[in-house]
Amino acid sequence: MRKNLGVQPALFPMPVVIVAAYGADGSICAMNAAWAQICAMDKIALFIDADHKTTKNIMETRAFTVNIADVSNMAPADFFGIATGNKMPDKFERSGCHAVKSAFVNAPVITEFPVALECEFAEEIETKHMHAIVGRIVNVSAEERVIGDKNKILPEEVNALIFDQYRSGYFAVGEKVGQAWNAGKDLMKG
Repeated sequence: MRKNLGVQPALFPMPVVIVAAYGADGSICAMNAAWAQICAMDKIALFIDADHKTTKNIMETRAFTVNIADVSNMAPADFFGIATGNKMPDKFERSGCHAVKSAFVNAPVITEFPVALECEFAEEIETKHMHAIVGRIVNVSAEERVIGDKNKILPEEVNALIFDQYRSGYFAVGEKVGQAWNAGKDLMKG
């Protein structure tokens, strides 16, 4: 039997990503953004408010990275969601993380996180119900340990954090249980 629960942001899983950008002065700003989604083969949408320091930096520099948070870096990833760059100018330094400049866009790649999508600003979308930053993915960089055959990322090696919106918890990506475009092919028959 099903039970009605009312309105909730009940989508699971939600990847935990750390969005990073340079400020006009070259400082690094980073934020935890659980509401991010691939929206085309070379585009990502970040559903983040316009008043975030990181959003302001993206609008100034026209570039950003989306760093996939992993279990071993849960504390700094969570800190990037707790602290605000608008009130804590040394937020990135306090995290203990390090960054290198992307070779493809004017944005920092956080070296502690195993995968980074390096993006150029493509579009800002502002409607009555939504604010989003869309980026064009220029490059994906990853630690060699998380790369498999044909340069494909191995999710089980990334050990990515997943945000649980039901209870505000973190989970880890589990085991592979099937193959897409194959698990349901028998249902195509007949």
